[in-house]
Amino acid sequence: MQCLVAQYQKAGSKPASPFHYSQAKFCKMVSMSTLLDTTKIETRLFINNEFVDSLAGKAFDTIDPATEQVICSVQEAGAADVDKAVSAAKAAFALGSPWRSMDGTGRRDLILKLADLIERDRDYLVKLESLDNGKPLGHEGQYGSTGDVHLVIQCYRYFAGWADKLTGSTIPVDGNIFCYTRKEPMGVCGCIIPWNFPLVMQAWKLAPALAAGCTVVLKTSEKTPLTALYISKLVQEAGFPPGVVNTLSGFGPVAGKHLACHADVDKIAFTGSTAVGRMIEGYASNSNLKTVTLELGGKSPMIVFDDADVDVAVSLAHTALFLNQGQCCCAGSRTFVQEGIYDKFVAAMVKKAAAVKVGGCMEADIEQGPQIDDLQFQKVLGYLQKGQDEGATLATGGGRHGTQGYFVQPTVFTDVTDDMTIAKEEIFGPVLSILKFKTDFEVIERANNSSYGLAAGICSSDTARAISVGHQLRVGTVWINSYDNFDAAAPFGGYKQSGHGRDKGEAALDGWVQTKCVMLPLAGPKA
Repeated sequence: MQCLVAQYQKAGSKPASPFHYSQAKFCKMVSMSTLLDTTKIETRLFINNEFVDSLAGKAFDTIDPATEQVICSVQEAGAADVDKAVSAAKAAFALGSPWRSMDGTGRRDLILKLADLIERDRDYLVKLESLDNGKPLGHEGQYGSTGDVHLVIQCYRYFAGWADKLTGSTIPVDGNIFCYTRKEPMGVCGCIIPWNFPLVMQAWKLAPALAAGCTVVLKTSEKTPLTALYISKLVQEAGFPPGVVNTLSGFGPVAGKHLACHADVDKIAFTGSTAVGRMIEGYASNSNLKTVTLELGGKSPMIVFDDADVDVAVSLAHTALFLNQGQCCCAGSRTFVQEGIYDKFVAAMVKKAAAVKVGGCMEADIEQGPQIDDLQFQKVLGYLQKGQDEGATLATGGGRHGTQGYFVQPTVFTDVTDDMTIAKEEIFGPVLSILKFKTDFEVIERANNSSYGLAAGICSSDTARAISVGHQLRVGTVWINSYDNFDAAAPFGGYKQSGHGRDKGEAALDGWVQTKCVMLPLAGPKA
């Protein structure tokens, strides 16, 4: 993906995404790095501030998606390990415990220390994330793990600032009564994160939870368990009390389900598919009615009006879809282009997609890595065939790239209609669908005609028009003349079947605290 800084220098505007602000100073260092010594990677579970083997002695392999080779074997958490981690988190949250008794400034300082340690070890984390996930490192301003680590550091530092600012309010009620509210931590929180942005998703859950004073049991995806375990080492080094953070590597049907069903867990935060999100809601309701926040799938529209700068619009639409191999919940996978510039846009987009360099993370100038595993790889290939079978025009790509690794050719379909499967279902791969529209009213109706509502993009030189359309879209985030800006201060979450609750920003804190009301009758006349 071309650096957004370069895109907006050409357009005469400021860069649109913090992904790229700090990459330049890291790219040279990362490009000279050597491959990791996989024999020294931490693979055990992290429970009560100790790295331990699973109680059942089970392990699973984590695979390098670029080579299809085993990186290492990781300890697999079962139900008993979940119980052990939840017990540790419950003890850490008990009244009188070091964590529960700690002032907000103490939590702030610990989170800032963790951020400093991540920054110290960023080079290692960049390489480990790319090895386990397959995404590019991020050379010369391209998106990659380098940008992710920058966002992780920013996220921890942002929420550290909230740790001593979670205030209630005084309320003027009827009568001579002193009424006030206080914000109290939710308690023991289970967090289940996905494989597409492992470090970022861990930070989006862990940072606000710690700022609020909660304790956490985090279950990573079995596809990308490694960087969360390294962050756990840094949690230990930073000085967090035992049991505050617990990290489990395991599978959803066992460890994830048991965590979501656990009666001693007060809240579950899940990021992943809509189908599994429904299951999480069921587990919570059938156990102890724990609080649930969900960040789920999407089929985000990218709307390009005919008054947009075509070159800028193509660059933004390209990033909106192809970022992270298309494995992004808010990927702009439905690109609506107004008929006046449709042909010009299509020609430029096809040319740009066809020029994308695909390869392993250590290769120079790589824009696109592999899909995460064979299951996702085959799923994407199935959608490529489905698009052709249903009558879409395959403009470029459409198959496997190379003979080793889970690489898919960057693909563009044109002449796509709303009723086609590729226009309705979340593909989670490098597959762009371009749809033609005539009027503003039409595209708003079509963009909203989806079960999802996570994000949208708008490209237009008419600011009033863009804002008006943005207000009419039923989505949680609208990027105007930009895309994929994930600043820690900006809330992120969905409408409809894209979930409920918010990650990032002040709004995220609502999901990690309870509001308690206290009322006290006063003596004497009301003053």
